[in-house]
Amino acid sequence: MRTLKSFGIPVLFFIYLIIAAPFQSCEQDDNDGECDTCMVVYKPNIYIYPKEQIQLSVIIDFPMGGKIIASIPDYGTGWNVIVDTTGLIDNTYSYLFYESTQPDIWQKKYGWIIKTEDLVPFFRENMAQYGFNGKEIDDFVEYWIPRLDDFAFYSILPQTKALIEGVISLQFSMQPDNLLRLFYVVEGYNQLPEDLSEPNIESFDRDGYFITEWGVILK
Repeated sequence: MRTLKSFGIPVLFFIYLIIAAPFQSCEQDDNDGECDTCMVVYKPNIYIYPKEQIQLSVIIDFPMGGKIIASIPDYGTGWNVIVDTTGLIDNTYSYLFYESTQPDIWQKKYGWIIKTEDLVPFFRENMAQYGFNGKEIDDFVEYWIPRLDDFAFYSILPQTKALIEGVISLQFSMQPDNLLRLFYVVEGYNQLPEDLSEPNIESFDRDGYFITEWGVILK
C-alpha cells in the first residue's frame, strides 16, 4: 500500500460542487437519450437502527439531477417501512437497497492504492475505522470482493456524507441521531498508479437511533 501524507480534506469540496454543478447536471443526451455525464452508484445499502420499532418514510432526492434505476423493496415514490430494534425492515429486509445515476462530481484526490490480494483486509479495516460494524462490512466484502479481481491494483477514493448529500440526499420522517454515509469510487489498474493523498477519517457515533449507508462507484 502506497500513500502520501494527508493534507486534510478542505472545504474545496463545497466550492467544487458549486463550480461543477452547471457543467455536471444529470440530463439526457439528445443523441441517444442517455446521460453522458452521469455515473452509477452501485448497491448502496441503507441500514437502519432505531431504539424502538418505528414506521419510517424515506425519500431520496437528487439536487443536481439523477434517478433511481433499481431498488429493493420497490421504491416507487418513496419507502414507507416498519423497522424493529434489530434493524429488520418489514420483517424481511436487512437494509434498503437502491442504485442510481447522478452527475460525476466525486472527489478523486484522496484515497488509497491497494493490491488486489489486499482488498479484503483493507476494506475490513477501513470500513471499521469509518464506523461500520461486522454485518455491514461482511455484506460489503461478500458482494464486492468477487467483482474486484480484473486488475492488479485498485484506487479506492472515499466519498463522505458532506459530498454525498449534495448529490443524493436522504430525507427521513424520523431524523436519525447519527447518519453515516460512505461511497467508494473504485478504479482498477494493471500498473501501479500514482500515489494519492491519504484522507482523514472521522469517527462515527453508533449511539441512539442511527443509520449507516455504503455504496460503490466503479470507474
